[in-house]
Amino acid sequence: MVRGKRAFTLIELLVVIAIIALLMAILMPALTRVKNQAKSVSCQARMRQWGLYFAMYAEDHDGKFHAGVGSGHTYHWFNVLRPYYSNDHDFVCCPTAVKPLLDVNGDRTGQWNVFSAWGKFTLARNGAGYAKEGDWGSYGINGWVENPPPNYKTVYEDFETINNWRGPNVAQAGYIPLLMDALRFNVFPRHTDSPPPYEDMAWAGMEHMRRICINRHDGAINVAFLDWSVKRAGLKELWKFKWHKAYDVSYPAPQWPAWMQSFKDY
Repeated sequence: MVRGKRAFTLIELLVVIAIIALLMAILMPALTRVKNQAKSVSCQARMRQWGLYFAMYAEDHDGKFHAGVGSGHTYHWFNVLRPYYSNDHDFVCCPTAVKPLLDVNGDRTGQWNVFSAWGKFTLARNGAGYAKEGDWGSYGINGWVENPPPNYKTVYEDFETINNWRGPNVAQAGYIPLLMDALRFNVFPRHTDSPPPYEDMAWAGMEHMRRICINRHDGAINVAFLDWSVKRAGLKELWKFKWHKAYDVSYPAPQWPAWMQSFKDY
């Protein structure tokens, strides 16, 4: 007598499903971390490419960077480097920041004052002269490395240009940031700046550290330096870099908000 094949019982099927669900719960966080690490590595590779563009520009302009101020569409880094990167937007954005930034209502916005650290910003708005219409990105330049003309004693009526580095050929170039993950195309950090009170906060006012103190890479951002190196920089470490000539790296650390308490100290 031939016996029929034994089928799985409902309980056995539920046990198998439960085991698969458990394995997925264990593996998914690990897979997410690997995916995020891959995006961070890709971001660093793009920054190295930008470092090459900046190096080429400086070599073509007597060892100096662009002015960063003026009128028209020629003075900001997106525009002056355009002949080198040929509008290749693959290098303008970190792979983590692929969605447009959202305003307080959850809508897409071309304004700067936004809430998500994970999105890309729009550069051209209302003909303001930052870039060409349709430009966007998620990296910002350290405005203190730019080379404004002598008649510009300050930028934004607040930042004295006498403190600018103006080019890459300076001492301790490996400690001076050039380009980094950001919520705006330019930043002017000062040692007295405070961090944002909460994560993914819209930056406001003139405390420019808030434009880059964003949790884009697991408690860090990627930064390119004037020696053309690129590294992952912890958010608390940002206050230890030599942003401009008068920046005091020994200044007491600010009061860290709750969302930054667990991050590494420097």
